[in-house]
Amino acid sequence: MNTFGDLFRLTTFGESHGTAIGGVIDGCPSRLTIDMELLQTDLRRRRGEDMSFVSSRAQSEKDEVEFLSGVLDGVSEGTPIAFLIRNSDARSSDYETLRSVLRPGHADEAYLLKYGIRDHRGGGRSSARETIARVVGGSIAKQLLRAHGMSLEARVVEVGGKPYPSSEATDLLAGCAREGDSVGGVVELLIQGMAAGVGEPLFDKLQAVLASALMSIPAAKGFEYGSGFAAAKMRGSESNKIDDGISGGISTGADIRCRVAFKPTPSIHKPQTMRVIDADGRVTEQQITLQGRHDVCVALRAPVVVEAMAAMAIVNLINKHNNDSQK
Repeated sequence: MNTFGDLFRLTTFGESHGTAIGGVIDGCPSRLTIDMELLQTDLRRRRGEDMSFVSSRAQSEKDEVEFLSGVLDGVSEGTPIAFLIRNSDARSSDYETLRSVLRPGHADEAYLLKYGIRDHRGGGRSSARETIARVVGGSIAKQLLRAHGMSLEARVVEVGGKPYPSSEATDLLAGCAREGDSVGGVVELLIQGMAAGVGEPLFDKLQAVLASALMSIPAAKGFEYGSGFAAAKMRGSESNKIDDGISGGISTGADIRCRVAFKPTPSIHKPQTMRVIDADGRVTEQQITLQGRHDVCVALRAPVVVEAMAAMAIVNLINKHNNDSQK
């Protein structure tokens, strides 16, 4: 599906090298004054924390949102909000030689197996370019949460096993850039001001909904919250003293920390063994070096996307909580 949420829904459309990426938001209440400057700041943040290690396309795309409906003079009307972000610097020619190539680490083969067809131009819908629509929906969700006294702030805390920011991480990134390689990273999210009582047992637990939302982000490989996997090494006498902000799947009112692990960007400028499909459907393996513009570390661009997905997930749960309270 291409829709996230129920009471606050975002449906996205568009491909990495298509005309535009866009979306439709349903369930945004009326009379919300949308901070357009903050929204554009979020879109710029998606370009990355350190421009030295992100793709040149991320640096050159304008990434300006156009609202087509649902917003009048900067205020939401309560009707569906439709928006576009046009692709102004797509270079489909970079991918012309990949029509029959299944890139390792990408969704090329999975899409082909599922649909019988795939968009070879930068991965189409599976490209992280799609996340720009999530940032728009998430920025509006974050502005809704401000009315509840909530804030979400994500940052990169680790790159390739090195603390970030640090000279070790910078040296690692620079080395990968020189070698045509890539590296993974960890993004930490801090949720402050969360009201108590948010979360739906048993199968819409707050941590489960957050995990589902954050693990839908391209390149996400792992999720933990609070004491996370470290809890497996603790004794009960230690663990019971920790308030992770969630108990029984319901928020306690304490701050919540989540961490998301991101894999290295699979598109690298090193020769790799790739599967190639010929005109007769035969599959062979060849040594191929990818061309195009790629990130050294996709995690550097992920914090604002993490905030966006978490914000939309929480807005849905708060709306559900409020609806239940009124019954």
